[in-house]
Amino acid sequence: MPQISKKLLVVEDDPGLQSQLRWCFDNYEVLLAGDRASALEQMRRHQPPVVTLDLGLPPDANGASEGLATLEQIVGQNPDTKVIVVTGNNDRENAVRAVGSGAYDFYHKPIDAEILGLIVNRAYRVRELEMENRDLLQKKIDVAVEGVVACSPQMVQVCHTIEKVAPSNATILLLGDSGTGKELCARSLHRLSPRASARFIAINCAAIPENLLESELFGYEKGAYTGAAKQTLGKIEYANGGTLFLDEVGDLPMPLQAKLLRFLQERVVERIGGREEISVDVRVVCATHQDLSAKIQSGTFREDLYYRISEIAIQIPPLKDRGGDVPLLARMFLEHFSREQGRNLRGFSKDALIAMESYNWPGNVRELQNRVKRAVIMAEGKQITPMDMELDQVSANQADFSMRHMREQAERQAILRALSHTGGKLSAAADLLGISRPTIYDLIRKLNMSV
Repeated sequence: MPQISKKLLVVEDDPGLQSQLRWCFDNYEVLLAGDRASALEQMRRHQPPVVTLDLGLPPDANGASEGLATLEQIVGQNPDTKVIVVTGNNDRENAVRAVGSGAYDFYHKPIDAEILGLIVNRAYRVRELEMENRDLLQKKIDVAVEGVVACSPQMVQVCHTIEKVAPSNATILLLGDSGTGKELCARSLHRLSPRASARFIAINCAAIPENLLESELFGYEKGAYTGAAKQTLGKIEYANGGTLFLDEVGDLPMPLQAKLLRFLQERVVERIGGREEISVDVRVVCATHQDLSAKIQSGTFREDLYYRISEIAIQIPPLKDRGGDVPLLARMFLEHFSREQGRNLRGFSKDALIAMESYNWPGNVRELQNRVKRAVIMAEGKQITPMDMELDQVSANQADFSMRHMREQAERQAILRALSHTGGKLSAAADLLGISRPTIYDLIRKLNMSV
């Protein structure tokens, strides 16, 4: 992790308070500034992670305009810095304005060394955690499965599977909803294979009309049909030595399914209008969002082709089932689009994070990417809000992440499951759960369950 110097900038024009605050934070390297110019100079030279800022700075020592202007410049130039605004006891309005302008927290005078110390230490720890998170995110981007950013067990397992099967020549079938990252996984399979230096050729079977798809895949000879003015290689031949990715293979027309099956069995192709069989060495990766078993039952997909393309099948879970991946991906997209759009944004508000965790993401990662990009362009504040992402705001009560709440939910589910297995008999349910009869009664009372 990049080392954060344990520096604290105190912006205060009162020499007495400067001395008091220096004494409060003897375990920090305290930097002092008495006005906006010196504060910005200290920021430029030392880049302190945490700042305490008195809003009453000269030339407006009795107001807050100069302090708020200083805050705006610090946050604009150093969006990761945690600024703790120090205000008068009756100045709640300006304190709220300061937080809305990007301050991390506020504290009312008079100074209590212990309480202010706790706030500063917490801000410092939050800054450290953000740096650790950024470092971990970068490591996630740099892992072998390039471009796949994930922390959920489901996607980590997908990445491990990709790494394991990539060196083989097995035909891979990637299953998952639209927008889950199937092409990204296909490219990773190619990059991690011995064929990485050869071509990766992708073709979307659903995007090309049926009368053109055959010639796209297999090529054609000169004069094969009207307009065939020269010999043209198909995508399969272009991929020789490399990887052919057939996206949305479930939409392949039945006549072409038969021809693709023959290619997979024989590894030879015949161009349209040609008689010569051409050997091709290519690794095939297919993908679909459709239920191929249902299509086989309905007679619209060949069962023998299914077994040929699914020597190894990898199921990519939808985003809503990838716990923890939403905020991780959202922050990555935010950093990318903020750089692209030249914006200095301080991440997502708590309400936005809760709204993202509560949303179902029917469009999966692609939808998340598009919503974050829109939010970066449209955001008027320093943080992304649910409104910026066009998500409904969810109250904290609807998304309670406390350990106590989660433990009670787990206990409730375990008791209900045990009772369903024992026909409602409490003694048998207690035995099944490995607890005593008095304990299960205590849990039922604590959870206010009706049994």
